Amino acid sequence: MRIALLAAAAATLVATLPAKAADLAATAVSLREKALVDSTAWNVVESLTTEIGARPQGSPAMDRARDWGVAKLKSLGFTNVHVETFEASSWLRGAESAEIVAPYPQKLQILGLGRSTPTPPGGIEAEVALFKSLDEMIAQPPGSLAGKIAVVTQVMRRTQGSEGYGAGVRARGGGVEAAKRGAVAYLVRSISTDDTRLPHTGGATMSGIPMAALSPPDAELLERMVARGKPVRIKLAMDSTYRDKAPAYNVVGEIKGREVPDEVVIVGGHLDSWDPGTGAIDDAAGIGISTAAAKLAGAQRPRRTIRVVMWGAEEQGGSGAAYAAAHKDDVAKIVVVSESDLGAGEIFNAKLPLGSLNHPAMRAFSGAVTPLKVIVSRSPAQSGGADTEGLRALGVPVAEFNQDVSRYFDLHHSADDTLDKIDPKELAQNVAVWAAFIYTVADSDIDFRKTAAEAK
Repeated sequence: MRIALLAAAAATLVATLPAKAADLAATAVSLREKALVDSTAWNVVESLTTEIGARPQGSPAMDRARDWGVAKLKSLGFTNVHVETFEASSWLRGAESAEIVAPYPQKLQILGLGRSTPTPPGGIEAEVALFKSLDEMIAQPPGSLAGKIAVVTQVMRRTQGSEGYGAGVRARGGGVEAAKRGAVAYLVRSISTDDTRLPHTGGATMSGIPMAALSPPDAELLERMVARGKPVRIKLAMDSTYRDKAPAYNVVGEIKGREVPDEVVIVGGHLDSWDPGTGAIDDAAGIGISTAAAKLAGAQRPRRTIRVVMWGAEEQGGSGAAYAAAHKDDVAKIVVVSESDLGAGEIFNAKLPLGSLNHPAMRAFSGAVTPLKVIVSRSPAQSGGADTEGLRALGVPVAEFNQDVSRYFDLHHSADDTLDKIDPKELAQNVAVWAAFIYTVADSDIDFRKTAAEAK
């Protein structure tokens, strides 16, 4: 029944399009069906998480990931496989511990935040100043937190899209504000939606003081202790190493276009990860999705070149800017760029470049993904992912494929970011959407810059 309904929908779509667009639509539908049973993405994610594991920028594991990426792209048939080396900052975790020493001694579960300053040898001990929101802490005058450990217990809301994270992540950067008010350290409730005792790390702005994320239950524990009216004291010991410049790598592979190989569709995910888990959802999934989709679309020998980029320093920053700087003279030939970086949950919404919805190629794409319960938004794409921002600033069009992240932030940046959390069927749905998009763009003559100009 499902096959019959999909076939009927495809036939209806094809009948309403011009001949070339009808061919695009038929192939996009065929690619969608192939992607739903293709195991390439799963195999890529399994390989990266099993053979490499966590991949912090500047670590020996990241060097191994670079070599893994080159070997994997070559084994999948990509050409012009190469590494683009640049420099980016590197923060690597050392030993960490935290405990309440008074009034009710207990251990705390923490993870240092990227760019945290180490504590002095032997650690620090200080009284807590607790705030239930970042804004409450910022409202305090300069000097008011002198000698104290500032704690912010702001709760992140669970949402289907990334709005909850967008609103909540600001608190992770509160170390700078805490330091301005004299705090000797900064602790923040993990920017997460889970209820486990596993804290979630992430990048933060360098503040000159130790900074760490608390597990959600421990943040609530501190709230209850403070509410009892007795001073709460914490001992914190944290070690880490920081380099302003360390080798970093973007790994690149291509499938050359048959007619206009100098016009390029760029897709990818980021190869680096944080260290607590194995970087499965963030972002081995994106590597698997983009690579598998590009391989499927490229097998149809489209007109334009398809390029996969495994960006190498997204978490600590620098890979997107480095790629844009290295390719600034090529931007006129980059048709579109997009990054998969929100895990493996099903895509529920697609945003296309401005003015392109009614182009036959994008009508073919929309028809192919509608049976996958993807809403093609009438709002244009604004950001194609963190690593695309440098190219977007240079005028390259972007696309967005928004995934259901209602569980993603239970896992993200934590020890629970492991392969078993990925649903192979949901991963395949992502590949189907991406393959349809990559192919309909790469085998058409769509000019997103032109559609945007005409829409303004």
